[in-house]
Order: sequence, then C-alpha cells, then structure tokens
Amino acid sequence: MLSQGIINGLSAGFIYILVALGVTLVFGIMRIIQLAHGEMYMLGAHAVYFFCVVLGINVPASFFIAAGSTALVGMIIERFLLRRFRGAIEPSVIVAIGLILLFQTIAVVAFGSNEKTIPRLIPGILSAWGIRISWDRVLAVIVGGVLVFALYLFIRSTKIGQAMVAISQDRDAAALQGINVNRISSITMAIGSALAAVAGGLMGSIFSVEPFMGSFAISKGLAVIILGGLGSIPGAVVGGLILGLIDGVVPLYYSTTVAYIIGFASIIIILIIRPKGLMGLE
Repeated sequence: MLSQGIINGLSAGFIYILVALGVTLVFGIMRIIQLAHGEMYMLGAHAVYFFCVVLGINVPASFFIAAGSTALVGMIIERFLLRRFRGAIEPSVIVAIGLILLFQTIAVVAFGSNEKTIPRLIPGILSAWGIRISWDRVLAVIVGGVLVFALYLFIRSTKIGQAMVAISQDRDAAALQGINVNRISSITMAIGSALAAVAGGLMGSIFSVEPFMGSFAISKGLAVIILGGLGSIPGAVVGGLILGLIDGVVPLYYSTTVAYIIGFASIIIILIIRPKGLMGLE
C-alpha cells in the first residue's frame, strides 16, 4: 500500500512541478508572478479534450497540438498584456485576475461547466510486486520526468537557455550584451504555458477536466515554489516532489485534509528556517 501511495505521490508531484516550473520561469525572466498560469493548465486540458474527443485526433497528437496551441496563447498574453508590466507586481496581478475570469468564462461557454474526461493514453492497470496502479499515473511520472530533464538540458545547453539564465541574473547587463529580452520573455512564456498544458492534460486523463481546475493548479504551483524557493528550478522540482509525496502517502493513513495540513505546515516550517525557501534566489 505504501508503494502505491508513493507512485500516486510521484505522479501528482510531477504534475505540480510542471505547473510550478512555468511560474518560476516567468518570474525569473519577467519578475512578475503569473497568477493566471493555472488557466494555461485549464486551457491545455480542455484543448486535449477538444482535439481528442471532439475532433477525434489520437491522444498523443492531441497532447502535442494542445501544448503548441497553449504556448501560442501564452506568447500572445506576454506580448500584449504582460510585457509592459515586467517587474511590476501589482499591475500584473490585476491583469492576471482579469485573465482568470476571462478564460474561465470562455471555458464555461465553449465546453459547459460539467466535468469531462480525456481518454487514457494507455488503458488498463499496471500490476507488479503487489502494486495496482493505472497506467495514467505511471505515464505522468515518466512524462513529467522527461520534460523536467529536457528543460534542464535546454537551459544548460542552448543559446536560448543561456540567455534565459543571463536575463534572470541581470536583465540590463544581458540587454547590453545584445540579448533580445523581449524575444526571450516570449519564448519563456511559451515554454511555461506548454508545460502547464501537458500537466493539465495528464491530470485530466487521471481525473477530469472542468473550467475551474486552474485554481487548484495555481494553488499547488505557488505552494511548490514557496517551498522550493521562488525563481529556482531545482527548488520547484524538490518542492513538487515533497508536496506530491505528502498528498500521495498521507491519505493512506489519514485523510486528504490532514495531507493538506501537513503540506502547508511543512511550508511554514521551511520558511521559518529558510525564508527564501529550500533553494530560493538571493
């Protein structure tokens, strides 16, 4: 039973990580907290549903198209709404609230408020060593792990990734070196939105899709980056795994409410010991 709880926790943890990575990437480049990032998660989940169920496209292709479509939406938001507010927390929060209400309304009008399901990528249950777990959860761990590793390689090994690092450290100095800050900001928003879309699709295949699912996603994403440290990609990974394992293991012995209490108590304890989180930027 414990092993099954750990797998459940890892699957949830990697979904939290994918959401949190988008928030922390945008903060690192633009110095704003993208509170509407949960709606990229929600839009991505609905996009997977639309392409797969409504249009009849196969599930893997639906994920790719949904990620690309949501990335495009993210780039449009960055270009026309968020770019002018780089480094300005208060105006960006107001814009984010407006976007949350807008996207939730669009989703309700377009898809209805009822819960919908995304077909499983691999139907059936994995049974091994006394563990019975759906393949969707196993895939969430695999896909999440692959995307996190791919992002690590992208940032470390490409010119765009190195430009992202340079801007996150000193935007003005990066601009003086010839780095196109606007272009990198747009690419960062696209990457974060695509990761959120994949996370939404994975969660939708495990549970369901509905217009207000973004609120849960952003709450978990913010909890992860507060625990791991705002602006730190390794911190987002560590924080997501910690909260995911708490959410997966604790309900086996207590209730989901107790898991939430333990999760947020852990955040408070970490912040008392390390106010910037486990790996937060100074």
